[in-house]
Amino acid sequence: MDKNQVIGITMLVLMFWVYVEFFAPQPPPPEEVLSEQPAVKEQSGSTSQQEVYQPIQLSNSEIEAQNAAQFGAFAQAASGKEKDIVIENNALRVTFSTLGGSLSEVLLKDHKTYTGEPLILSDKGNLKISKLISSQGKIIDLNELYFSSSSRSVQVAVGDTTQVIFRLEFDSYRYVEQVYTIGGTGFEIGYKLNFVGLDNLIDNQDLRLVWLNHAKRLEANLADARTRTTVQYYTLGEDLNDLSSSSPDVLSEISNEGIRWASLKQKFFTSAIIAENGFRSGEFSSYYNPLDSVIVREATLTLTYPIGDIKTGEGNFSFFFGPNNYQVLKKVTDGFAENVDLGWKMFAFINKFLVVPLFNWLENYISNYGIIIMILVIIIKIILFPLSYKAYMSMAKTKVFKPELDEIKAKYPDDAQKAQAEQMSMYQKAGINPLSGCIPMVLQMPILLALFYFFPNSIELRQKSFLWAHDLSTYDSILDLPFNIPMYGDHISLFTILMTASTVLYTWSNSQMTTVQGPMKTMQYMMPVMFMVFLNSYSSGLTFYYFVANIVTFVQQAIIRRFVDEDKIRKVIEENKKKNANKKSSPFMSRIQDAMKAGEEQRRQQKKK
Repeated sequence: MDKNQVIGITMLVLMFWVYVEFFAPQPPPPEEVLSEQPAVKEQSGSTSQQEVYQPIQLSNSEIEAQNAAQFGAFAQAASGKEKDIVIENNALRVTFSTLGGSLSEVLLKDHKTYTGEPLILSDKGNLKISKLISSQGKIIDLNELYFSSSSRSVQVAVGDTTQVIFRLEFDSYRYVEQVYTIGGTGFEIGYKLNFVGLDNLIDNQDLRLVWLNHAKRLEANLADARTRTTVQYYTLGEDLNDLSSSSPDVLSEISNEGIRWASLKQKFFTSAIIAENGFRSGEFSSYYNPLDSVIVREATLTLTYPIGDIKTGEGNFSFFFGPNNYQVLKKVTDGFAENVDLGWKMFAFINKFLVVPLFNWLENYISNYGIIIMILVIIIKIILFPLSYKAYMSMAKTKVFKPELDEIKAKYPDDAQKAQAEQMSMYQKAGINPLSGCIPMVLQMPILLALFYFFPNSIELRQKSFLWAHDLSTYDSILDLPFNIPMYGDHISLFTILMTASTVLYTWSNSQMTTVQGPMKTMQYMMPVMFMVFLNSYSSGLTFYYFVANIVTFVQQAIIRRFVDEDKIRKVIEENKKKNANKKSSPFMSRIQDAMKAGEEQRRQQKKK
């Protein structure tokens, strides 16, 4: 690794550092511990007096009058008895309630919380979808009315589908109907809202859906889960928008553009509502309480929908409650796969069309995810082998050329710029491109950064253990520290330590083939330490991948070294020097030499002054 390569790698590391610090999801800080408040004890001998309030008993006529004032023509449905209806398919267990004809609980059957309990993505305490309509100048919330219910099985092409039907009837010709459809498989729940014969009862103001959703804690690392939980919405113009997830302050955003879907995206799971014809507009807000260790984030999604579409039978929606699995989400609707954070466009492209398909293909044959990661390393290294080979050959040429470079340094011990100019001239005559070793490394960086996004957000790794790592989707702590080290954290990740050690070994091996001396030589050993600090709190699947990649690269180079003939390289260099002895510098090299001369002249002028 010569000086130019070290400079190039140093710049890449600095860019990576800036990216991680200011643009990438931040490594989670140590988890906040919610301290218990001491119980207030009553001192002995003291007395306390509490007032007991008895509920006011209203007569039936008073209740009816109160309901009529609040609900108008819908007052007949303001009282009743709540009844639950439970429907299951292969992935979900969904509970509906006759109060509001609403979803009251959604359980994901194949997933558990970090404590091993059933994963209830939404329940009565954390999910409320108010359906607000205007009737005779009153705002009516359908969620406060009681519906009659029925269910039926419908045979469709892909299997049995269950429909749950809720009705609020005025007579056989006038009613509000809500129809939920659950297929035999999958995470989607179809929803249709019909207003039949109610033109005189419902005003022509848009329907307002107000979704109050409290994201429950599902992962052990609360801070990381909170960072990766956000409200997202996708417009009819195919733009993805989200609210910042880094601030506990109330964040809000209004969109007057048509909206295809809106979601509360957690690290590994998403709750969303989708409109077939699109919502007219939306208003979104979210916040979290840093002291609350149960609720990750509270969100409010307010969406408006044309009332005319519902009156004409076009009020078609669907809900999604499920995992952030790219292969599942991309089949739901346009842009819905964006709920999986695969990185910026270039990195997302690599993940979508290379990493994800390759990973899923390996899943079909291998159940151990540590082994899958190792095989993934080998396959990607084979794909990148031409670039790795070219980078190694550049280092081999530099090693052979080292004696000539040492002579130039000895000739100009006190004039670094003159020495560099001579070196560039010698490189050109020898037919060596000093950047040829750096360019292959730059071309490999997009894949490394794509994996930086893939592993922490891959639900396939969630709660999958390997060796000492109990969960490859988060860090593998072998020692919890009693204190927090800034930027590093309050734990020690063994895979991160192994990754750092292997990088140092790889760097030392390459340094035997280069002429790098002084501060630059020290800098190349500082880089692995910087990565150790950055990645200590990231997914252990990621650091394990980097560790295995270093080992495979080391083996690759050892094999290449056995087939490299340094005498042949030296012979080619000598022939190039003879052939190019009188050759003029290329325009690129001329510009570099002119810049060096200008810098030397400026230095001389400053020295005279």
